[in-house]
Amino acid sequence: MAMISRRNLLLSAAAVGAATQLGRPGEAQAAPVENTWPATASGRLDDGVALKWLEGGAPPQLAGGSTWGVPWPKGTVPKGQAFALRTAAGQQVPVQSWATAYWPDGSLKWTAHALGADVPPAEQYVLTGGTPAASAAAVTVRDGRNEVEVSTGVLRCVLPKKGDHVVRALFRGDREIARNGRLVCLRQGEAGDDEVGSAKVERFTGRVEKLTVEQTGPVRAVVKVEGGHRHGNRTWLPFTLRLYFYAGSDGIRAVHTFVYDGDETEDFIRGLGIRFEVPMRDEPHDRHVRFAGPGDGVLAEAVRGVTGLRRDPGAAVRQAQVAGRATPPVATWDTRVSSRLHLIPTFGDYSLRQVTADGFQIRKRTEAGHGWIPVDSAGRAGGLGYVGGPGGGFAFGMRNFWQLHPTQLDVRGAAGDTAEVTVWLWSPDAGPMDLRFYHDGLGQDTYAEQLEGLEITYEDYEPGFGTPYGIARTTELLFWALDATPPAARFAELAQAVRTPPLVVAPPAHLHAAGVFGDWSPVDRSTPARARIEDRLDFLFEYHSGQVEQRSWYGFWDYGDVMHSYDPDRHVWRYDVGGYAWDNSELSTDLWLWYHYLRTGRAEVFRFAEAMTRHTGEVDVYHLGKWQDLGTRHGVQHWADSAKQLRISNAGYRRFLYFLTADERTGDLMRDLVDADRTFLALDLIRKIRTGPYEPDPHALSVGTGTDWSGLALAWLTEWERGGDPVAREKLLNGMRTIAAMPNGFAQGSGLYDLDNGEFAPAPPAVSVGSLGSVFGLVEVCSELIALTGDEAFTRAWLQYCRLYNGTAAEQQAETGQSWGSLNLRQAHSRLTAYAAAKLGDAALAARAWKEFDTGHAGYPKSLAFASAWVEGPAVLKPVDEAAFASVNASAQYGLAAVQCLALVGDHLPA
Repeated sequence: MAMISRRNLLLSAAAVGAATQLGRPGEAQAAPVENTWPATASGRLDDGVALKWLEGGAPPQLAGGSTWGVPWPKGTVPKGQAFALRTAAGQQVPVQSWATAYWPDGSLKWTAHALGADVPPAEQYVLTGGTPAASAAAVTVRDGRNEVEVSTGVLRCVLPKKGDHVVRALFRGDREIARNGRLVCLRQGEAGDDEVGSAKVERFTGRVEKLTVEQTGPVRAVVKVEGGHRHGNRTWLPFTLRLYFYAGSDGIRAVHTFVYDGDETEDFIRGLGIRFEVPMRDEPHDRHVRFAGPGDGVLAEAVRGVTGLRRDPGAAVRQAQVAGRATPPVATWDTRVSSRLHLIPTFGDYSLRQVTADGFQIRKRTEAGHGWIPVDSAGRAGGLGYVGGPGGGFAFGMRNFWQLHPTQLDVRGAAGDTAEVTVWLWSPDAGPMDLRFYHDGLGQDTYAEQLEGLEITYEDYEPGFGTPYGIARTTELLFWALDATPPAARFAELAQAVRTPPLVVAPPAHLHAAGVFGDWSPVDRSTPARARIEDRLDFLFEYHSGQVEQRSWYGFWDYGDVMHSYDPDRHVWRYDVGGYAWDNSELSTDLWLWYHYLRTGRAEVFRFAEAMTRHTGEVDVYHLGKWQDLGTRHGVQHWADSAKQLRISNAGYRRFLYFLTADERTGDLMRDLVDADRTFLALDLIRKIRTGPYEPDPHALSVGTGTDWSGLALAWLTEWERGGDPVAREKLLNGMRTIAAMPNGFAQGSGLYDLDNGEFAPAPPAVSVGSLGSVFGLVEVCSELIALTGDEAFTRAWLQYCRLYNGTAAEQQAETGQSWGSLNLRQAHSRLTAYAAAKLGDAALAARAWKEFDTGHAGYPKSLAFASAWVEGPAVLKPVDEAAFASVNASAQYGLAAVQCLALVGDHLPA
C-alpha cells in the first residue's frame, strides 16, 4: 500500500503520500547539532547542574525514558541526598535518583537519574537538591509467586519467573497488545560449505531460569531475566535480558546479551531473535504493516490493500488506509469494491532483511506455501517494524540495526487471528554464523614455530586458543504497545528513538569540576599553540571515525571496533594480516575516545565510544570457560590470538559508559573482573619463552606491575567506588603499598603476588621496563589512586617511574642501578613526564614533556601536516584516504598524551 514507485516507496513522515528517496548507503547524513556548553562550572549541587540532551535540542516526545549519570566533587554531596529536577523555565520534572559511586569519605561521587516519558519537552534541565516532583503515572511492580507484573501507568507487562516465555502478556489498558514473548534460536550442525541448505536446523527456545527485580520505581523499574536456549535435553547460549520500564511510557527497552558456549566446528547459529504474538482484531483492510527505512522514510502497507484497484472504493477509503486510520464502514464504499473484497489477496507475511550494511530488501507473501514477491530495496533500514490497526498494535525495533547486520524483521500471519513478529539479531536468511578459526595452523605446532609466526604476521598463534567459546554480544531492543497505528510522523519519532535513544548529559565543565577520571581538561583554544593541538585532536577523531564508514567496519561481531594498522601498498587496513587487523583495545583506544568526549561533549564522539565499549567489553573478552575474565589481543578475528590478557578485559575501558549512563550490563562486566587475578592460575602468560616448568603458587604468582596490575587495579577501584566487595579495596591498597615497597617500585616490572590479599612479596632490586607497561590504563589509575588516597610512598614510586622513563640512561642507572635500555613510545610517555612536572612543580620537567611530545617518537611530530589526500586507483573498490595516520594506536596515544599534557603542564606549552 502507498507505493509511490519502485524506487521511491517509503512515505515521508512529513507528509503521507510524499515520496522519499531511499538514499545511497554511504551518503552523508545531516551534521549533528553541537552542544554549546558553559565554559566553567562549580560542580556543586547548591549551584544546580545544567543538563542537556546529548544530540542537542529536545526530543518532540520521549518514546521511552532516559537514564544518565552525574558526578560530584569530593565531600560536597552527602550520602542519602535527595535530588530534584526542573526545566530551565522552572517546571518541576519527576526524577528517580540513586548512587552509583562514592568517594572514600562516604560522600557521593556519581549519581544516576531517570526521567519518564510524561515530561515536558525541554532543551535544558537543572538538577538540584530537594524533594523530587511526583510522577502522574508512577511505575509500579507487583512481585508475585510465579510472575512479576509491571505497570507504567500506560502499559502493563506480565513476566513469568520460569518457563519458555520472557513476556507472558503486554497490555495497554484492558487490551492485550502482545503475548508469549520468547527468545528463539536456530542451530545447524554444519556450515554448509559444500551444499547450501543441506544442514538440518534445530529450533531452540529461551527458557527462563531466574528473574530478579532490580528497581521498582517510581520513575524507572528494571527486571533482569536469565536463562538459556533449550531444545530437547540440551541447553546452551546463556542469556541475560534486562527490561526497562519508565513512568508514563507505552514502551519497553530491552538489553539482550547472550554468551556463545558451543563448539564452533559443529554449533552454527542459523538464527537468533526475540518473537511475540500479536492479536489481530481489525478487518484485513484495516490491518497495517510498517517498516522504517533510511531517514524518516516509512513503508506503509495494509494487509488487504484497496488502493490501485481496477475499481475505486472512494477517496475517503483510500486516504484513510494510506494514513493508517480506520476506513469508513464498508457499507459506504463503492459496491463494485465492497462486493468483491474476498477476491483481493491478503498479504499476511512481510520480511525486511538487512544482510549487509549497504542494502536491505523488503518482500511479502500471502501466506506460507506461496511465493514471495519483492516490495523494494534500499540502503540502510531504520530497524523498526509495526503490525496492528486502529484497535491497537505492536511496534518492535532493534538499535544499530544495519550496523549489526545480518539482521531481519519479520511479520507472519497478519491476515489471521494472531500475527507473529520476530526481531532477528542474526538473520536466518544470511546463512549460518561461522565462528571457526580462519586457518589450519600453518604447521605451528611448537612454541618455537609460533614465535616465528609472530615475527612475520604479528599473530601469536597457538592451537586451541583461537576459540569463540565464552565471547558475548549485547543488543538493545525497543517495543511499544500502541493504541492505534501511529501516524507517519509518530512512527518516524519512534524510529529515531530506536536509532539514537535520547540521553541527558552533564557539560564538560561540570564533569571536570567534579574531579573524576583523572587528568584532563575541557577544550581550550585560547592560544594559537593550544588551538593547533585541539585541531589535531579533532582531526584524528574525524579521520578514524570516518574510516568506519569508508571501510564498512560493520557487522554482528565487528561493529564498534577499528583496525590496528594500514597497508599503503594495497590501500587498505591490514584486515587479513595477523596482529595488524582488529584493534581489540590495543594501547587504550577506548580511553582515547572517552577522554575526547569528556573534553568536547560532542554527541558523535560519545556514540563512537559507546559502540566501541559495547563491542570490546563483550566480543573481545571471555565470559565463560577456562579463560573467563581475560581478553584477546588484536587479530584477524576478535578471538583468534593466543595472547589472553587482562590488559584487554580492562575494567577501566568500561567505567566511562557505566558512570555516564548507569548501564547495568556494563556494571556487570566490571564486577565480573573483581576476582580476575585468579586467571593467573589458569594460564601462563609467558609460557612460550619460559625455560622451566610452570607450577603456579596462589601465594607467589608472577604478576606484572604494568599491564597486569593496572587491569586488576581498575576493577578493584571501580568496585570500591561502587561500594561493593570490600576485598577489592583491601587488595588495591595492599598492592599499592607493596609495589611502593619494592626497591625499584614500578621499574621492578613484576613481583610474586599473593592471591589471597593482593600483596607483592619483598624482592631484591631488579629492573624490567617495557614500553607497553603503562599505556593500558596504568597512567590513569595511578593518577586517580594518588588523588584518592594521598599515599606518599606510592606517590614517590610512581613519580620515579614517570621521571625516569624518558630520562637519560645515567639518571636511570643512578636511581635504579641500571639503564632501562632503548624504550619505545616516547611521545606517549611524555604525559608521564608532565605528571611528574606538575606534582613536583618542576618547570624544567614541564619543558621536557613538551619537547618529548613535539618530537613525536613512535607517534606524530609537531612538524607533521595533519591533512589527508584522496587517492583513487584501479586496484581499489572505492576512494581511499591516504594519510600518515596508519596506526590507530599512534593516534590513541597521541590523543591521550595531548589531553594529559594540556591538563598538567598546559601553562608551559611553547608557542
